[in-house]
Amino acid sequence: MQPSPASVLDRARSVFRARDSARPDFIASVVVFLVALPLCLGVAVASGVPAELGLVTGIVGGLVTGLLPGSSLQVSGPAAGLTVLVHEAVREYGLAALGALVFTAGILQLAMGALRLGRFFRAISVAVVEGMLAGIGLLLIAGQLYAMADREAPASGLAKIAGLPGMLTGIIGSERALTAFGLGAGTIAVLVFWGRLPAKVRVVPAPLAAVALAMAASLLFSLPVATVDVRGLIAAVQPPDAAAFGGLLSVGAIGTVLAFALIASAESLFSAAAVDRMHDGPQTSYDKELIAQGAGNTVSGLLGALPMTAVIVRSSANVRAGARTKASRVLHGVWLLLFAALLPGALGLIPVAALAGVLVHAGGKLVPVRQLAKLWREHRGEAVVLVVTAVAIVSVNMFEGVLIGLLLAVMKIAWETPHARVEVADKGTGPIHVLLTGHATFLCLPKLLDALESLPRDRPIELDLAGLRHLDHACRTSLKTWTARHSAKGTAPVRVRSGA
Repeated sequence: MQPSPASVLDRARSVFRARDSARPDFIASVVVFLVALPLCLGVAVASGVPAELGLVTGIVGGLVTGLLPGSSLQVSGPAAGLTVLVHEAVREYGLAALGALVFTAGILQLAMGALRLGRFFRAISVAVVEGMLAGIGLLLIAGQLYAMADREAPASGLAKIAGLPGMLTGIIGSERALTAFGLGAGTIAVLVFWGRLPAKVRVVPAPLAAVALAMAASLLFSLPVATVDVRGLIAAVQPPDAAAFGGLLSVGAIGTVLAFALIASAESLFSAAAVDRMHDGPQTSYDKELIAQGAGNTVSGLLGALPMTAVIVRSSANVRAGARTKASRVLHGVWLLLFAALLPGALGLIPVAALAGVLVHAGGKLVPVRQLAKLWREHRGEAVVLVVTAVAIVSVNMFEGVLIGLLLAVMKIAWETPHARVEVADKGTGPIHVLLTGHATFLCLPKLLDALESLPRDRPIELDLAGLRHLDHACRTSLKTWTARHSAKGTAPVRVRSGA
């Protein structure tokens, strides 16, 4: 049977459409690869794991998560937002346990996606998420300033910040530390001012340019600075064993898994919402994206690598570079794999201080200094939630800090929820008319009952509930109890007009 002319024409159009999108996707994949490469390495080094594991997570983010449905244009990989938490987990449980933690978090994400819980992450208070990122940013900046100076950072967040003045004054007497810090500061300067250079120069992504210039300076002047420790891709991959999974039975390990899963999911889905606003193509299916992230973290965990999230820096670079389909993010994973396989020696030439500078700059972007001033003027309650969440994360730890922020956000909502108003109309004779309006919740029970119990007991009462927009169980029960008691005093029964 010969195909109809119409079907032949449709096939030809689909081929041409595929060719039209292939070139932009190819170009976008190269751009994203160049952006992702230094970030993958920097996040791994800052997390206290071999640099190659950052590349492994980036590869999985491209080849596994990138192939699955969800958000077609956002790119996944190791994120600065989880650096502090990963570092704490590696220090507490060891590198061998990291894969088990990440794998279990991935399984949890898969379950949440299968239960269609992805859309509920959109209900998380934005102030809590921004406070979480701000706290992470502060810890990232503080910790990486030590790395820039080739110094070991203290364990706790408060100790990191408190020790900064002493660390900065202490490096003056050390040529090696001063050189490394200067190289890191130069890296930050390149990142800050790169956007002001001519467009032809800015074709090279700023993170890659900054690290490349630092590496060139280190080689050209033979600077005495630490470079990335190279183990090789195969040697760095350490699949978790049975003992690693057995260690997940502790309360601390369970909390770490929950933190990995919830923070990675929230960051990925918030990133998806931001990416959706940047293009006119298909919008994100949140449940499918959550499953894609869970699949990626499951595979990453089996390889003993870092947890992944969707990363807004890479995703925005992908969209701005003209990507049209998921092919760009898959290809970026291919380029990372080829780099790790063919040029592993190049990693050993990269100064650690340069990668630290990249992450100090990334941490600065997580702290919404300008937005906080505006938020304080317009929504002070939200600003307080943001600041308290950030301070709690710095002072305590990531998981408990987020819980404190969520609790404060709920308390703020309860405080700002409109209360019931009690309007009493008494003409001196006849029944007393009592009108309730607004929201009658358990929070307003003391005020409500005080007003009702102060009414004369020898007069008939007309209680009008028609103006209530909400009447919860506690208030309804209390009103019934008060009505029964008042009617038992020997007066006319309370007449109730119900509207809720």
